[in-house]
Amino acid sequence: MVAILAIASPAGAQQAVQSLKDALLGHRSLSASRRPPPPPVARYVSETGSAFVLDRASPLTLMKFENSAEVWVLSPQPAPRGDVIYRNEMGEPVLRATKLGGMTLFTEENPNGAAAALMGKAPSIQPPAVISINTLFQRMGQASSRASRAAQRSVPFETVQDARPETSVLVAESATITAEAFERLARKGDRSILAKVRRVLLAEGDRPDATLRNGDLIVTYAPGQGVAGRPSSKRIVKVVNR
Repeated sequence: MVAILAIASPAGAQQAVQSLKDALLGHRSLSASRRPPPPPVARYVSETGSAFVLDRASPLTLMKFENSAEVWVLSPQPAPRGDVIYRNEMGEPVLRATKLGGMTLFTEENPNGAAAALMGKAPSIQPPAVISINTLFQRMGQASSRASRAAQRSVPFETVQDARPETSVLVAESATITAEAFERLARKGDRSILAKVRRVLLAEGDRPDATLRNGDLIVTYAPGQGVAGRPSSKRIVKVVNR
């Protein structure tokens, strides 16, 4: 091999050495900048076992944990060293993506962050543009049942305005996310706080919001904002906790 490299051209010798190095190291010597980018919709698993899908296939970045029905809308912000921090509606950091492709997940259980590994492609978590009235009623009924179990009493879900085809998905999403908030409070042992909520009203408005008034939890959805036009479960939890 030494003789072959000695008589080869400088370019050929360099290529042969590099090929041998790659073969021995399993291509680990390749620069991180040459790694392929992650798929637009990808599945990750953190070192603590939390699995989630990150959907960056559209202008709005979406994220969904595998053990939850809620789809989170995240806002990317530049960070030092070329990193990107993805924040939720409350401004809290949820993910940090490094320039080299690393990912860190921040949760209430791990506020300092846990490394997350890319597992591969995943199906889109973008909601449909329209759902049928029957599907909407099913989603609202399921949300009411989940909230009622969490509160250990009946919690009806009602719409203030009649749902239209263009608002059907937001109404259903608002109901599902409200049920997530009820279950979050119940897991924390805060069922006494849920006693303040007599019923849930889903109302159309100019911006997503949640208010508690005389026993009515009013969850406002904003059709003009697309999938981002409903409050997150964290905002609803904060309102109920006041």
